Amino acid sequence: MTNSSVVVDRAGLWDAEELSDVAAATFPLACPPEATQSDIEIFLDQMLSGERFGEYLSDPDRIVLKAVEGDEIVGYAMLVAGRPRDPEVAAQVSAGAVVELSKMYVLPGHHGSGVSAALMEAAVATARESGATAVWLGVNQVNERAQNFYAKHGFVRVGTKTNTVGNQVHADYVFERAL
Repeated sequence: MTNSSVVVDRAGLWDAEELSDVAAATFPLACPPEATQSDIEIFLDQMLSGERFGEYLSDPDRIVLKAVEGDEIVGYAMLVAGRPRDPEVAAQVSAGAVVELSKMYVLPGHHGSGVSAALMEAAVATARESGATAVWLGVNQVNERAQNFYAKHGFVRVGTKTNTVGNQVHADYVFERAL
């Protein structure tokens, strides 16, 4: 899919290190102010390393989409098929086939350029093509910019959950969009 000069396509194993670099540059920007640098680094090492992206890209239940401008990955989104593993979250989202929009980040220099919208459009289309009836996500309760973006793209708040970053537990909202 394209949006001006941005191309959104499925990422491959060869993209793992570059995706990790994008994650390292973007994840800290979405963290709440009380997240410490050491906790962010723990999360990056444990969840967003090149090795972990290799695992994600090899997992048949995950799809990683990359947004490319020129020859550079400028953003990515990760979809996870199946019901939420957390029973409290599962009770908050729609019954039936759902897909989690687990991660969606765009490099700061590309905010407001249509990259996020192109990634969202591709993520929703991919979820729909997989047979899902809804897409859900978690977003930090103080990240109003992201919440506004998701609301603009048809997501509504349906509940709450927690998210652990390093040694800290943060409060998230659960948002969902019917397909």
